[in-house]
Amino acid sequence: MKNSAHINYELEKNMEVISQLDGMVGHAVDNVLVDPDDCWQPSDFLPEMDKPDAFEQVKLLQERAAGIPDTIITSLIGNMITEEALPSYQTYFNLLEGINPEGNLLSPSGWVRWSKAWTAEENRHGDLLNKYLYLSGRADMKKVEQTIHRLIYNGFDPRSEKDPYQAIIYTSFQERATKISHVNTGKLTDKAGDEVLSRICKTIAGDEARHEKAYKSFMSGIFEIDPSGAIVAFEKMMRKQIVMPAVLMGEGSSNPSLFNQFSAITQKIGIYTGWDYARIIEHLVKLWKIETLTGLNDVASKAQDYLSGLADRYMRVADRMKAPDEVSLAWLK
Repeated sequence: MKNSAHINYELEKNMEVISQLDGMVGHAVDNVLVDPDDCWQPSDFLPEMDKPDAFEQVKLLQERAAGIPDTIITSLIGNMITEEALPSYQTYFNLLEGINPEGNLLSPSGWVRWSKAWTAEENRHGDLLNKYLYLSGRADMKKVEQTIHRLIYNGFDPRSEKDPYQAIIYTSFQERATKISHVNTGKLTDKAGDEVLSRICKTIAGDEARHEKAYKSFMSGIFEIDPSGAIVAFEKMMRKQIVMPAVLMGEGSSNPSLFNQFSAITQKIGIYTGWDYARIIEHLVKLWKIETLTGLNDVASKAQDYLSGLADRYMRVADRMKAPDEVSLAWLK
């Protein structure tokens, strides 16, 4: 009972801090995110189907895509499926304590405006990659569509316990991870001879970089107001480990190990690896000055000790990890 009261107290405190950041978050909506009329859209990168040479454009797209190795196509599909599960992400964000207390998606609050504008920008990523893969002829789109359906059907739980602090730690980490994944995919598609797809991946990565910067700034604001609470939330998320958003893509299907197959490919070809995970921790620890924070309570001081050496521990784990000799491919023709 005492523990339950403590958790409620922590959440109430965290909700109060979150409310203090509402103006900062609203400013980010207006200055970091882009108005729909000014933003790039998927059609900017795709064949124009109303033009006389539309089918010639599709043919050229397919010729470029034909040279991309199967492992890269599979990884790209996995990235796209992750992006397509946006209904779960927006729902999750609005269920966090203190983010949308009115339960009103038309609320003028900065946090509610952010949840809509952020996911609206993210929505273009899945749309663009989905259409490109469809036109490329490289993917078994029925299987892809079933996986997207399954992932949204299964939902999403990053294990942040409805705590907005932990959730913003999660999004800071995850946006950086997604950026890295898209950048590395773009480099590989460029080497494979598809410069348009490379540009697509790098453009999407640019969005993720803006979102990452915003989430990290929100968390920096929390660290300024409540350093002990912020560092404890950081430790909690790291002890649980960051669960990737698409982890449930195969749950309940005929291939429950689908996510593990996707992860093995990204590890093998260097799109997203154990070293990347360690380097993200290192980056966030440095950004939020974890090692030099002062005035912490006892629990936070222990969290500080844990976090200060965490990146090195994960780096040693990554050094020992062997890339899988063989990988199973999914979603291909």
